[in-house]
Amino acid sequence: MIGSVAAGLLGLLTLSIPVGIVLFLLGFGVDTFFSSFPLTRGLGNMVWSASNSATLIAIPFFVLLGEILVRSGVATRTYAALDRWVSWLPGGLVHANIATATMFSATSGSSVATAATVATVAMPQAEKLGYDPRLFSGAIAAGGTLGIMIPPSINLIVYGFLTQSSIPQLFLAGLLPGLGLALAFMVITVLLCMLRPSLGGVRRTFPLAQMMRALVDLVPILLLFGLIVGSIYKGWATPTEAASVGVAGALLIAFFFGGVSFGMLGQSVLGTVKITSMIMLIVIGASFLNFTLASAGLGRELTDFMNGLGLTPLGTIMVVVVLYIVLGFFIETLSLMVVTIPIIVPLVVAQGYDPIWFGILMIVLIEMALITPPVGLNLYVVQGARKSGTLSEVMVGTIPYVVAMLVMVFALIAFPSIALFLPQALQ
Repeated sequence: MIGSVAAGLLGLLTLSIPVGIVLFLLGFGVDTFFSSFPLTRGLGNMVWSASNSATLIAIPFFVLLGEILVRSGVATRTYAALDRWVSWLPGGLVHANIATATMFSATSGSSVATAATVATVAMPQAEKLGYDPRLFSGAIAAGGTLGIMIPPSINLIVYGFLTQSSIPQLFLAGLLPGLGLALAFMVITVLLCMLRPSLGGVRRTFPLAQMMRALVDLVPILLLFGLIVGSIYKGWATPTEAASVGVAGALLIAFFFGGVSFGMLGQSVLGTVKITSMIMLIVIGASFLNFTLASAGLGRELTDFMNGLGLTPLGTIMVVVVLYIVLGFFIETLSLMVVTIPIIVPLVVAQGYDPIWFGILMIVLIEMALITPPVGLNLYVVQGARKSGTLSEVMVGTIPYVVAMLVMVFALIAFPSIALFLPQALQ
């Protein structure tokens, strides 16, 4: 059954059928060929139970928050401010790409939205200042992946919903690895540009007065991050409540910078509806598929298979890591999460691993899938923002950052406290 479901998933995706529809079709197939019970009779109840969650209401709020910041011009101001602070480093404006992605990751919760934001603002600068197109675009694609690690993360919300884990704990656990990855991206950029200065374009310095004035454009984003994440950590608000407060804060920031208009608000709401509908279709479709798979005995079949291998807990984790890397080449990242979590997480927890820690490890692997071909969404987002060049240039440019992610994977396995220190310290 495992092989049949995997083959069906890949086959349907190659036909360019929307992912959410694919998940429903696979659920109907499992019901027809592998179950002795009419599981489709529970479809209505499954759709209702999968979508009737107060936790999931946070998703459209965080999406709307990001849409407001992007469409009101706050992104452009943030990028220009960070340019003045980090462009003196070897690599110049490439660091502004990574730093801007990091800051917007702390508000948008979406990797694709973060990559699209930075790409739209940064790409016009690449050719004008003589940057290597591979490294410049690769840094944007990799920096965008931080949107699902640094809180507030939509993917962490989905993971917490599916595993019944504490979302505030997951947000805490993702903070240090997310900032660590951002720092690793910048270190790799510095090393590459020291070895080959032509990759980094012109290093620029600015007068201290200009740098200090630029802080005005950074403070609102930092305050917004503190408002959202701080209220969750302090227990003053649930993730959903904090997200709604964040939307109000984003509107105030946009109003302060003169970016509020009826057109902007309409575009933001429309973008939110589109993205949220896509996410919910995938979540509901995956819930139905997981229901049929569990009812047909796949969980038991997979558990017996893993036990039959006689692996140690470390061996099990390494098998899971390889599995996610391989699947990440072919399956859209959110779909990969919601399809595998109900099957993989119980196996990992049974080996004695912390579900919060594994959630962060999974997110790093999902981040890799966002910038590895042929399905890496961030690759296509960045390429779409370029006026020239090939997709292969973006792919080559992400290779150093994929290496950094692999290092983080093994660091998390060797030192789980990287993810668990803050949740344990602030309990």
